Amino acid sequence: MKTTILTIAAMFSIALANAQTNPAITGWLKNNTITARHYVSGNSTPISDAALVNCQTVQYNTTDVYVTTTGLPSYITGPFLDGNPSLATNQNAIFKFPLNPVQNTGTLVNTTGGNIGVFINGVALFDYRDGVAWNNTTMALCGGPGNPPCPGGMGATQAWNRDAILAERGGFDCAKAHPAMGNYHHHQNPSAFNLDLVVISTICNLYNADGLYAIDSTMHSPLIGFAYDGFPIYGAYGYKNVNGTGGIVRMKSSYSLNTATTRASGPNVSTTYPNGYFREDYYYSATSVGTPDYLDEHNGRFCITPEYPAGIYCYFATVDANWNSAYPYVVGPTFYGTKVAAKVTTVPSGTSTYTSTATGIANTHLESAQVNVFPNPTSDLLIIQLIDINKENLKVELFDMSGKLIETTNLLQGSTIAYFDTKALYSGQYLVKISNGNTVTTKKVVVSK
Repeated sequence: MKTTILTIAAMFSIALANAQTNPAITGWLKNNTITARHYVSGNSTPISDAALVNCQTVQYNTTDVYVTTTGLPSYITGPFLDGNPSLATNQNAIFKFPLNPVQNTGTLVNTTGGNIGVFINGVALFDYRDGVAWNNTTMALCGGPGNPPCPGGMGATQAWNRDAILAERGGFDCAKAHPAMGNYHHHQNPSAFNLDLVVISTICNLYNADGLYAIDSTMHSPLIGFAYDGFPIYGAYGYKNVNGTGGIVRMKSSYSLNTATTRASGPNVSTTYPNGYFREDYYYSATSVGTPDYLDEHNGRFCITPEYPAGIYCYFATVDANWNSAYPYVVGPTFYGTKVAAKVTTVPSGTSTYTSTATGIANTHLESAQVNVFPNPTSDLLIIQLIDINKENLKVELFDMSGKLIETTNLLQGSTIAYFDTKALYSGQYLVKISNGNTVTTKKVVVSK
């Protein structure tokens, strides 16, 4: 009997040890010091909030991980210029994800309104929809603020469902997100508008902010979240081939827009209702082994990634060649796996609390290739951009060539960009120093008036 108990205890210890290498445990951004900030319309100075950002605790057992989060990011939220009265508020949420997700081999499960996943900073992921649809009886929009209810009420299936990315662009902040009753969320790739190759929103011009990560076409995109079936979500770029070879390429959606100018039982295509205004404007073309960089109907594929060298099914936050978000954006319109993750109210007894043992450069790579400082030369604004997920707070300092410290700022965990105002500086050479307490990288810049 004693031997049996010892064997069970040993197996349990091994399971927990193996769990600590699972990215579903180790991949979250934990913070208990940084608090949130937000913009309001007409004021480009951010307002400080009391609530913490990112995730506060990560707990796990042999089957599940429990992530406690406020649902607020370290990047500045707002303003939301489409009349949205809501602000991003503390969600006091606990999310439960499976450590070993499995494929759904039965009837596929549609994504739904509200949370369908969580990014590693604790911010919610929504699917394409915004709750507005087309009522062909009244020949008008239904659902959502300002519209009459849709037939069957909230949650009922409609023939034409509005795509939030196109219809609500004017209400997204610089990070391409907005709140629903305080629940701040992304429907799409969480990289800031002003980092796209073709910028389609000017919101960042007045309200400087950034997103969870910056797209880099030369490296595999980072792990940025988990869907409600437990499978990981990556950014826009990955290995071309599923076995980890073929170089780095943009992961491509296999959905295309219809070219028809009429819609069956829906409004005709027009400037008011352009192609892409409704989710049903898209059709799927199956991928093949000859096009491994085109994703399946769920917007994912089984492949090797840096965090999963043995391979796993992964979703990707798809963008087009201009880095603008591409339908179905992240996950959907159906889940690949069995949807089992959920928002819960308590953490069961018997869990362990994950504490990272990594420090310094093991968390954030500060090699020169990972940090962009631009424009260089500059006249009035200097931007420091980290290319990767920023997993710790970084100090950013500006020195003149005599070694005098001019200004200090911070690049916060879960954000990618810091700024220096250089309008008052004399022309000449300066040094930007980025450090994490253990590792330092330095960039030379030129101020030219």
